[in-house]
Amino acid sequence: MKVERFEDLEIWQLSRELCKDVYQITSLEPFSRDFKLIDQIRGSSGSIMDNIAEGFERGGNKEFIQFLSIAKGSCGETRSQLYRAFDCKYITEAKLKSLTNSAISISKKISTLMNYLKKSDIKGPKYKQ
Repeated sequence: MKVERFEDLEIWQLSRELCKDVYQITSLEPFSRDFKLIDQIRGSSGSIMDNIAEGFERGGNKEFIQFLSIAKGSCGETRSQLYRAFDCKYITEAKLKSLTNSAISISKKISTLMNYLKKSDIKGPKYKQ
């Protein structure tokens, strides 16, 4: 499959799903009353998909790799915040495992794409003649 838009990227699609799941869990009681953690975890989960999109749209592999690195960091941040939510008894252990497994999978896929781009001779669409 040819990737023409960031929406075509599996890592962006998976990140979008994780972000939707985070919004869903943060809307439930008692989580919905912890405004600071809600703001942090919604921000970090949204940052994953947003940085993938922004890096892709920059049109160059080096910039894309840089933004993928930021997205990977946001993935770790989201996982850490999920543990905080669990420790505060906002989510169940099953929900923690499910969401952290999703974040770990996304992080691994981001790493795979970064490694591919680093080895690729293609510089990106903005460098095409």
